[in-house]
Amino acid sequence: FLSLVAEFCCGFFVILILGNFWFLAVLYLLWLYLDWETPCTGGRRSQWVRSWTVWKYFREYFPIHLVKTSDLNPNHNYLLGFHPHGVLVAGAFGNFCTGPSFKNLFPGLTPYLHIMPIWFGCPFFREYVMSAGMVSASKESVSYVLNNEGGGHASVIVIGGAEESLNAHPGSLTLNILKRKGFIKMALKHGAHLVPVFSFGENELFKQVANPKGSWLRNVQEKLQKIMGFALPLFHARGVFQYSFGLIPYRQPIHTVVGSPIPVKRSLNPTTEEIEQLHALYLQKLKKLFEEHKRNYGIPEHKSLVFE
Repeated sequence: FLSLVAEFCCGFFVILILGNFWFLAVLYLLWLYLDWETPCTGGRRSQWVRSWTVWKYFREYFPIHLVKTSDLNPNHNYLLGFHPHGVLVAGAFGNFCTGPSFKNLFPGLTPYLHIMPIWFGCPFFREYVMSAGMVSASKESVSYVLNNEGGGHASVIVIGGAEESLNAHPGSLTLNILKRKGFIKMALKHGAHLVPVFSFGENELFKQVANPKGSWLRNVQEKLQKIMGFALPLFHARGVFQYSFGLIPYRQPIHTVVGSPIPVKRSLNPTTEEIEQLHALYLQKLKKLFEEHKRNYGIPEHKSLVFE
């Protein structure tokens, strides 16, 4: 979805350059130069954009729900680990970038969804994603959000990243997390409380061409992901008037469950031992959150999360 919108924005920019409006393109490039650091300094959200009626229809299509399991004290800053990535990351976008659900359930907290820095290099598209409340996933950006002295900020990071989208098959419960410890270090450095978030139904929106690890397709996808910075899952779902084939996601309910916070004591220079211990605790709490809620959302009793 983001790729399609980005392509449209880039195409529009090319039209400005090639057409009679090249001067507008020059002015925008100047603006881009002057505004380059904004995605790393809290972005520039617009409540008007976040409240567009189209997002209401977007959330109701699946539908998307945000589920609260515990209060989050607005006097603290939080780092919310979102799982799984899926293909669309619909739960993260629908709950943290649109509508009033998060604000109503967690008053006093402002969510910031961190996405890959590459998206902020796309003309016009960067303005759109920032207006929705998205910011860069760079270390500088996460630090800026979590460094709010008065609390009330919530960094939302899709921990599995682009690599995890290649595992986004219906029924898949594999999470890329064992080697991902940068978010743990950031939480320790800023004393931000960790909150595991699991989005049930995220992997059910599309069917993906079989790409088991070791297959030629998976090898190609992984190489392209390392080169470009984002993955290219080969997916399909339904069409507008038929359910056999198309790129419109299936209408499958998404329940994004926000877990209880893990208190984190600030450590400006966290040791390897501190990082490992907190990472292990986070995995434990994430697994517990999944096990406690899986029955409510159609996950068979014998199925459990797989960490890799």
